[in-house]
Amino acid sequence: MGKLYIVPTPIGNLDDITLRAIRVLQEADFILAEDTRTSSILLRHLGIEKRLVSHHKFNEHQTVHRVAAELEGNRTAALISDAGTPGISDPGFMLVRECLGADIEVETLPGATAFVPALVQSGFPLDRFCFEGFLPVKKGRSKRLAELADEERTMIFYESPYRIGKTLEQFAATFGAERKAAVSRELTKKFEETVRGTLEELITHFQTHEPKGEFVIVVAGRPKPEKADEINQ
Repeated sequence: MGKLYIVPTPIGNLDDITLRAIRVLQEADFILAEDTRTSSILLRHLGIEKRLVSHHKFNEHQTVHRVAAELEGNRTAALISDAGTPGISDPGFMLVRECLGADIEVETLPGATAFVPALVQSGFPLDRFCFEGFLPVKKGRSKRLAELADEERTMIFYESPYRIGKTLEQFAATFGAERKAAVSRELTKKFEETVRGTLEELITHFQTHEPKGEFVIVVAGRPKPEKADEINQ
């Protein structure tokens, strides 16, 4: 029986990859990549030549059975996404489920994911948090935000530069304009930046600063009644 490795890749800086991840990529029989063109850049940087198989959200329903069949033939595969850890707002769940159902071993390597540095440097409590990833673009978006209105844990969201302004406005309407938040962009890259303040202040900031790059928004949870005054000082 073969094996599936889940291999995190850098979220920006190509040097942010573990020695173990490099070894697994070198030794795997083939690599499943979300975008083979993007992954080829990383593999060339690492000096790795390997068979790449396209595996993304538009074809994973068709490819999971074929990949599992190959792994049943005593082959090994490494699953990577364009950036970060596969399965975290990227393809991966369906293949992992298929392999586990076929008694194929799955091993996940530790590594980069964008929300961790954004969360840690937000300055908000880290003991309990909820990761929401990308909110629904249209259907179900308002409902999900309403469900989070009373969430007391620190909340983490992913967003594109095209919707960051609108999303912050929706957050202010749902959580209150004075709710504290931190917005990180271009993590690990040359122009990495984190902007902190109230949602109202962040809305104003991005009205005068053109949003560029991929964004992680960290929003403070709803203060408990006895802590509200202390946190807002």
